[in-house]
Amino acid sequence: MIFSMIFEAQIAGPTPESEQQTFRDCVEQAVLGEEIGLDRIWAVEHHALVEYAHMSAPEVFLSFVAARTSRIRIGHGVVCAPFRYNHPVRIAERTATLDILSNGRLDVGFGRGATPRETGTFGITAEDTQVQLDEVLHMLPGIWTDDEFSYSSDTIEIPPRNIVPKPQQRPHPPLFMACTKEATLEMAGSLGVGALALGFAGPDDIAEKNKVYRAAVARRQPGDVAGKFANDHLSALCPAIVLDDAARARQVGFSGQRFFMESLNQWSRGGPKPEPATYGDSEQVLKEQSKNLEMQFGSELVKMTDATERRDAEQKAGMHLTRQEQAYGTPADCIAYVQRLIDAGADEIMFLIQMGTVPQEVCLETIRNIGTYVLPHFRALEEANTLGRTPEPALS
Repeated sequence: MIFSMIFEAQIAGPTPESEQQTFRDCVEQAVLGEEIGLDRIWAVEHHALVEYAHMSAPEVFLSFVAARTSRIRIGHGVVCAPFRYNHPVRIAERTATLDILSNGRLDVGFGRGATPRETGTFGITAEDTQVQLDEVLHMLPGIWTDDEFSYSSDTIEIPPRNIVPKPQQRPHPPLFMACTKEATLEMAGSLGVGALALGFAGPDDIAEKNKVYRAAVARRQPGDVAGKFANDHLSALCPAIVLDDAARARQVGFSGQRFFMESLNQWSRGGPKPEPATYGDSEQVLKEQSKNLEMQFGSELVKMTDATERRDAEQKAGMHLTRQEQAYGTPADCIAYVQRLIDAGADEIMFLIQMGTVPQEVCLETIRNIGTYVLPHFRALEEANTLGRTPEPALS
């Protein structure tokens, strides 16, 4: 089991000073993540999404973290694949350089970067995003490994060139994809690409995503794999605030989750600007939002007998963002929630801690509690299972 942490660089009410501090805070969290035993950190790539994600140059952030650490893996979660965001050759050059300088610690995920605000910033059409994501996943392994690479399609021409440097990892770093819907899960599984299963919908949703992903893996033919090897791996997002005071953890966690939801809705659905000063009891507000959505879309959902169709409809309505099951509470609460994600089929637990309204001291305390209680619990289970011993009971 792999444990990781993802960074959006979210900021509530950003100023130049708070933006600068947030990046320094994220680096401090990443360095602490290595110290407490996390296996990997991920950084997103988003553009022009004020408050929701200021991580627009993850290659710089990841390089800085790599220089401050020595063991933890460094992950693009994800690179925006359309060519006007990132030309495939530039992706290959940057990632290979980072892989060398990090001593072979790089993982590379890809996504469409498909919010209208982002695509509009770069003059990208919705049709571009899916086609070019597929092309990048097939091109990168060749650029990384071929002495001379060339490529020709309706969308891009790369003449024969020797692209340098080559990555340290042989044959190349593992490939991943951001996955929120059945179509992307099926694509990842069929191409032999790891799935970064994002969203707040909880263990039951992860179990459904796992079924779709593993079924695609099982149907895959050897020639379908995009890279030089298959990376069959499901990473599950795990929003987490872990404190000694469970009530405080829930209050901070649900406020952070509400900010995450509202700042995303602002740019993806034209929702109002988040107003954290008015949040109050965010847990209750999220419950009411979920109830209202269920009432609003309930009649349509009842008619849907297909589980996938229903899940996609809930996601379109925003209901997946208002689920109440997260790792907010004590270390014991976190352990219980993580176990449910593992039981649902996750190969990796991707902690989401840095949300726009969560204070830095809470982020750091959460990371320390994960390192002191949560990771040792699951490492002990793994060791016991390997040696055939009866594992010790979880925290009570």
